[in-house]
Amino acid sequence: MTPAFVGVTGLPRAGSTLLCQLLAQHPEIHCEGHSSPLCNTLLGIRRMISEDTFFLSQLDTQFEQSYAHLTSAMQGFLRGWHHDCSKKAVVDKNRAWLHAIELLLHIEPNAKLIVCLRELGQIYGSIEAQHQRTILVDFIDHLADFDRFGRADMLFAKDKAIGAPLISLHAVADLPKHVQERLYFIRFEDLMERPSACMTHLYSWLGLSPFEIDPDHLAIGLQESDSHYHMKYSHKQANQITKPKRHEIPPRIQAQIETACSWFYQLYYPQKM
Repeated sequence: MTPAFVGVTGLPRAGSTLLCQLLAQHPEIHCEGHSSPLCNTLLGIRRMISEDTFFLSQLDTQFEQSYAHLTSAMQGFLRGWHHDCSKKAVVDKNRAWLHAIELLLHIEPNAKLIVCLRELGQIYGSIEAQHQRTILVDFIDHLADFDRFGRADMLFAKDKAIGAPLISLHAVADLPKHVQERLYFIRFEDLMERPSACMTHLYSWLGLSPFEIDPDHLAIGLQESDSHYHMKYSHKQANQITKPKRHEIPPRIQAQIETACSWFYQLYYPQKM
């Protein structure tokens, strides 16, 4: 039996590592926990085949057959990636899945995607706090030389750590209803306040058997590498859920975030408006 495909994506520092750890507690889920190259590889296949002259020439004379070859091949690649999974569902984490959701559903129509959210000021605050702990090392995209306001502004740029996934999130409203129905949004704050209730509801949405997590006794999985991002985005796991300390954000930066991303607060944090 082919396992149900479940993608995990979302904003940085919004709890995707913790969510994958909690998903892995369920006996019917296979979840390796660390970020997967599967989505990036599928996007690479699309870019490569779109420039292949042999494939393009076939489209002229036998489009349906050639396109079916490509569809079948990408389906096989997706399903073959987790070929050793014998459980009911398999979880694959990559921040690009939301950007690629329509591609994913074209090759795996029953796939589901969990999107992790967090209040944007606290996301910035978490990244800035980690930077201060590792201030002698620069970001992979060279943000250390900026002042705090400038660094915050850069993090929200369209090609940066917060801005890039925000663009995909903003585009959700443009997706057809049947695509939006494959998305499940979970807020970090709710997961911290009511972990058992949140996971019970999520397991049900995934079509899995009821399962009660123990927030104070969690199994720890593989540790994801942090050096790839110069130690600026920690993926540490813990054996129990502990609410993080709230970050104090400079009022000017918080106001700029809320103004620039008012749509985000209207949709997901209306109590702040």
